[in-house]
Amino acid sequence: MKNRINILIVDDHPIFRRGLRDILKRENKVNIVADVADGIDALNVVKNQKIDIIILDLEMPKMDGFVFMNSIKHQKIDAKIIILSMHKEKELFDRAMELGVKGFVNKENAISDIVECIHAVMNGKVYVCSMFKDLLESKNNGQTTKHSYMADLALLTSTERKVLKLIAENKSSRQIADELFISTKTVENHRTNICSKLNLHGTHALLKFLLEHKSNLL
Repeated sequence: MKNRINILIVDDHPIFRRGLRDILKRENKVNIVADVADGIDALNVVKNQKIDIIILDLEMPKMDGFVFMNSIKHQKIDAKIIILSMHKEKELFDRAMELGVKGFVNKENAISDIVECIHAVMNGKVYVCSMFKDLLESKNNGQTTKHSYMADLALLTSTERKVLKLIAENKSSRQIADELFISTKTVENHRTNICSKLNLHGTHALLKFLLEHKSNLL
């Protein structure tokens, strides 16, 4: 199983778990370590086996997805989390992202999106399926919101705007540094300045801003 992606599926619907297994078994680089029905069983797996990615439902018996994520966070278990959910509430999305979730896939499209999501996450990217991106954009408050962030964007320097554009293209700090011929530390300083000027706070605030406004940026 060398160089394969070790995956744990956590969902209380056996038919759905079986469907995911069938899809993922077709991927040569994927190794399904286990599939379980709740967070308690999932904790037992991650404590005893090396897991690269956890595909996690939010609503489960015994221990729900949020309690599980908090548990592995406190135990410093190094595994990337992809959320599967039917819920489209922004509050749930924000809460999951603040807990460090790397992928967010709607269950209705899981079969078509999950493989792409896994590979994106393993390449260090954050993946949010199109259904949730559309939902976030629909939360905008029309022209008032647009004018507000456009005014803030005007505060950015030309270099900061270039950095923002490359971040929107999902490029890493190293890739941005190489493209602009600057150091990664300088890129991180630009990120900090951009967040300050756009009044963005929190681990994933800039990502969420880009998801909401990417189509209208630059």
